[in-house]
Amino acid sequence: MCRSHSGRSSTTTADFDLHFTQKGAANRGAFFFSFGKNSVSSFPQDNVPENAIAVALILPDLTRSVAEEHLSELEKLIETAGGAVVDRVFAKRPRPDPATYIGSGKAEQLKSLAANNGAKLIVFDDDLSPAQARNLEKITEVKVIDRSGLILDIFAGRARSREARTQVELAQLEYMLPRLTRAWTHLERQAGGIGTRGVGETQLELDRRIIRNRIARLKEDLTKIERIRETQRKSRNAAYTVALVGYTNAGKSTLFNRLTSGSAEAADQLFATLDAKSSKAVFEMPRETVVIDTVGFIRKLPHDLVASFRSTMEEAVAADLVLHVIDSSHPQFEDQRAVGEDVLRDLGVHLDRVIEVYNKSDVTESGAGSRESGVGDERVHLVPPTPDTRRPTPGRLSVSALTGRNIDRLIDIIRDRELENGEVLHLEIPHNDARVIARLHELAEVYEQRVTDAAMLITAWIPRDVLHHFEAYAAASLLKPAKVS
Repeated sequence: MCRSHSGRSSTTTADFDLHFTQKGAANRGAFFFSFGKNSVSSFPQDNVPENAIAVALILPDLTRSVAEEHLSELEKLIETAGGAVVDRVFAKRPRPDPATYIGSGKAEQLKSLAANNGAKLIVFDDDLSPAQARNLEKITEVKVIDRSGLILDIFAGRARSREARTQVELAQLEYMLPRLTRAWTHLERQAGGIGTRGVGETQLELDRRIIRNRIARLKEDLTKIERIRETQRKSRNAAYTVALVGYTNAGKSTLFNRLTSGSAEAADQLFATLDAKSSKAVFEMPRETVVIDTVGFIRKLPHDLVASFRSTMEEAVAADLVLHVIDSSHPQFEDQRAVGEDVLRDLGVHLDRVIEVYNKSDVTESGAGSRESGVGDERVHLVPPTPDTRRPTPGRLSVSALTGRNIDRLIDIIRDRELENGEVLHLEIPHNDARVIARLHELAEVYEQRVTDAAMLITAWIPRDVLHHFEAYAAASLLKPAKVS
């Protein structure tokens, strides 16, 4: 799998393909990165699952039960990437070991477990430094990756659109750059350090330069993509936008399909959706309404990935209303809700624009969900925002996107939110006030207009801040904003 140096000499920064084989790869499976047109993966490219060991470090501020939940999530991530977990290991320390993260004794134990279970991969639930990963691979003699590397691997396999592929590749390259030295341990195997040190360092610097150039180009591409997204947002200015956000596998795509009759992929798996999808709501609304499905959150999302996908998450920032979808059937739903809140806060989304939608009530209809979350079937309610408090409480509603339970109530809430910043008026505007008619089309959302001999009869939703321009022509106020209660 390792390419010859002569094969690399013709590589360009516009489209390149680098393959690196780890020391001992012939005995335990190749660890490679492929950029450009190919994906980046730490797992085999066939359908045979790679045996893996999941490892978590329990620090003093983390309980055993929480660590087990976190490791269960890591196990699902490994399965999503195409691996099979054959063992779970917990290490308890007052602080991470600078050299091996879990300590040399525990690392030796991992070596024995890997040999006994036929494991080809060890995955850590936290980020490892390049030195820690290198030391662990030397001790265990198997491939070692951390949580960030695993998530990047999954994203690489799920990216479909040009935007998603660009975002993932950028995050992978920035993650890989400081870890590139690991790829050149095969030179140690070919010859002694004195005879090959200069060659290795020269080739390493060449690869680093290629990757830095590629990173610069990808950032330029993302800047262009962001401009296109901004243009698309401006074209939707007249429409009321509703963004779906939340933890991965909370049911956002199922809810998106329910609200739009769309065909977004909805599967019981992590990160089924990477691209922001938008479609018009199929329900009758007072304004044109566009629903947007976004990429899911997860605990300890890699920083490089967050930065790369910021343009996608800006859809939530620009949206008029944000539906924070939460899996009410998950035992750690409160932690997942907190992760979502943190991401929304970092993006600058104020909670008065957020409604918490506790999904999968069909799973918790036995009543267990209501005891745990207070949003079970017999407690369906909407809590109004309280902007006077230091931490506003978003609206809350329990639904089932799968069965349609309480979707009608969610639609009513969206309608109320659409109307609360304006009114629907029936206007009679004389024909000689053509400028007023033009301005109305510019500032308001026109539903209907008819021509009579004396005037233009127009029904429109008008934002409250420009209402005074048209009140003199109002024949009737058809719909006043409903109070959220």
